[in-house]
Amino acid sequence: MSVSRRSFAFDLASLCAPTLAGLKPASLFRYQPGAGQSGSAMAAAWHAALCDRGVAVRVLKTCPRTGAVLVYVYRPAQMDTLFKNCDVLHFLQSEGYRPGTADALLAQLSQRLCCEGDFPHEVGIFLGYPLADVVGFIQNHGQNFTACGHWKVYTDPAAAQQQFARYKKCETIYTRCYRRGTPIRRLTVAA
Repeated sequence: MSVSRRSFAFDLASLCAPTLAGLKPASLFRYQPGAGQSGSAMAAAWHAALCDRGVAVRVLKTCPRTGAVLVYVYRPAQMDTLFKNCDVLHFLQSEGYRPGTADALLAQLSQRLCCEGDFPHEVGIFLGYPLADVVGFIQNHGQNFTACGHWKVYTDPAAAQQQFARYKKCETIYTRCYRRGTPIRRLTVAA
């Protein structure tokens, strides 16, 4: 029995469910296109299909060797609000980001993903993780966390576990609905 390749749409519906539902400002997944497919073209098509629902889809990085793409699915309005937070902006500046619009900050993240040897752990900010947990992860080099789920927790493990449970429930429901034929546009809560 052969293992079938997951589709871009399946990964979008299942891995990005909390973002599609409006529970989370952004999600990130890696997708390996099949022969003759373009991950960038798929992302662009889904962006066109979902942008009027308040969801954007873009490729942050493409592997030149395998063609795999790192796909960022986000709610621009939520990201704009996040990037207006002075503490978040100060942190990003301390990590070397130049102030700017959400699009400008995403372009800088994309550049770091493509051109730096080390993974930019500040990506947690771009995924809506609590600032204190992102800072804790960087300062502790990923060690000494108090809980682990969608991210490593350094502040309030009880609150984080509740959020992880909400995300997991959403992912389960969306995956089930998608497998039963519910279109992704219908699963996407309009902004």
